[in-house]
Amino acid sequence: MIIIKSEKEIEIMRTAAKVTAEVLVELENFIKPGMSTADIDKFVEDYIVGKGMYPTFKNLYGFPASACISVNEEIVHGIPSKDRILVEGDIVSVDVGSTYEGYVSDAARTYPVGKISKEAQKLIDVAKSSFFAGLEFCREGYRLSDVSHAIQVEVESNGFGVIRDYTGHGVGRNLHEDPKIPNYGKPGKGPRLQRGMTLAIEPMITQGSYETEVLLNDWTVVTLDGKLSAHYENTVLITDGEPELLTM
Repeated sequence: MIIIKSEKEIEIMRTAAKVTAEVLVELENFIKPGMSTADIDKFVEDYIVGKGMYPTFKNLYGFPASACISVNEEIVHGIPSKDRILVEGDIVSVDVGSTYEGYVSDAARTYPVGKISKEAQKLIDVAKSSFFAGLEFCREGYRLSDVSHAIQVEVESNGFGVIRDYTGHGVGRNLHEDPKIPNYGKPGKGPRLQRGMTLAIEPMITQGSYETEVLLNDWTVVTLDGKLSAHYENTVLITDGEPELLTM
């Protein structure tokens, strides 16, 4: 069931989303070669807790950290570690959420670590541009798959692949609510968008095949062919006009 949010609920989500947006901006200058993914996780947790909120992902479904931190071929759900040291040329995706008064926000970015290749930068850029291609259809009256289709077209027209096994989702009191939001598909399908919907739109794209596998830790998802992956996500509010990006 898709849950339509009240104005009071939306205002609480705006507060939570502001902190999620802030920490992602702070990471732009924080992430550097030589640090561990555990260093990033600590930064995220300290920032969110310092704002009087709870890191949404911590202990959720048993996840052992405050942020999902995925490096290079890792798509999502990377577990931070003191032993995973970032080096020049890596790309790192950070997926975070803040919970405030029982409501959740969710967003992700992929960052360069030092100087990266032109190909890696293009992958990051297209993950972002595909989100905004989908955002054009985040308006009342469009169908959910119109968003999905726009994302797929932008990604594939740039020569990249769209992950099939993991999707965006509704968000609110729970991190994962209805509806599931694939990043591919034919237009004109699924429920019509309505004002008050809050959606986590999150393209996950790859340099190669969209096939995936889960590592032995039962969390980290990687590209089967070992090629790079990038992730871009925001919590989006459907209004009676332009969509509102809560996490920007």
